[in-house]
Amino acid sequence: MKDIGIDLGTTNVLIYVKGKGVVLNEPSVVSIDTNTKKVLAVGQEAKEMLGRTPGKVKIIKPMKDGVIADFETTEEMLNLFMKKVMGRKTLSKPRILICCPSNITGVEKNAIREIAERMGAKKVYLEEEPKVAAVGAGIDISKPSGSMVIDIGGGTTDIAVLSLGGIVTSDSIRIAGNTFDEDIIKYIKEKYKVIIGEKTAEDIKISIGTVIKSSKKNSMEITGRSVSTGLPETITATSEDVIEALNEDLKKIISSVKSVLEKTPPELASDISDKGIILTGGGSLINGLVEKLRKELKVPIFISDNPLTNVVEGTGILLNNLHLIDN
Repeated sequence: MKDIGIDLGTTNVLIYVKGKGVVLNEPSVVSIDTNTKKVLAVGQEAKEMLGRTPGKVKIIKPMKDGVIADFETTEEMLNLFMKKVMGRKTLSKPRILICCPSNITGVEKNAIREIAERMGAKKVYLEEEPKVAAVGAGIDISKPSGSMVIDIGGGTTDIAVLSLGGIVTSDSIRIAGNTFDEDIIKYIKEKYKVIIGEKTAEDIKISIGTVIKSSKKNSMEITGRSVSTGLPETITATSEDVIEALNEDLKKIISSVKSVLEKTPPELASDISDKGIILTGGGSLINGLVEKLRKELKVPIFISDNPLTNVVEGTGILLNNLHLIDN
């Protein structure tokens, strides 16, 4: 069995198989029959059931804020994904590299390691997401110069300065793409007195989401449930709504980035000032973020070529360069 890399994300699970590349990219969602406790669907099929299930069907997101919130369901989800990838072949003791946020606890690391071992791994490697994302984005982290990455995923934003193959200073905050969706839900409810679901909030974020004001104001019609009548109500959400909704949490992300920069040794900070900061992760794609960060941080900011797959692609590179893995 070939080496396997897994990006066990809050929003999506991506799997890399050595020699094949990225073989799976599916939502981290499971649907379960509450009567029989049987898994009905995983991934995209389960996500499509969100908000549309009968009473006996429960939708579970077993990952929360970058870590395992539901151990058994996560294990079952991964096993089903692996069967999807491998077909009828049985796993013959692969080496598995799994990515995790940079500030998870030892208990949380052990939970991830245990799942991989129960899947039949011969050797389990755990690596911090910002390091793997940097490698996947094409940064040569082995050099004695400073590189900085901001990985805005679904559950966490991981910020790290890297040099000589390791992380020099870092931070991980539980504010990211899913938090942005929650911010939009809360704002729409407060302003328009209409309750919307996660799927609608995500649609707003992707379609008209922005973090900077512009002369061009985008809008879209959305339908939710009126707080006062309980009946369906259609309103028009605008890009200005998204700016307002995300403002406070974006400030927290910027504050965390500044804190990491302040703790960075002067020589490495000088390198970052020259080379800039690389953005990865799905959350980095929101309109205006590059301009906002450039203005706030006063350094060049770039989005990587494949922000959604940088982490899992990085696992592939590290599996070919095991000397760069910490454990």
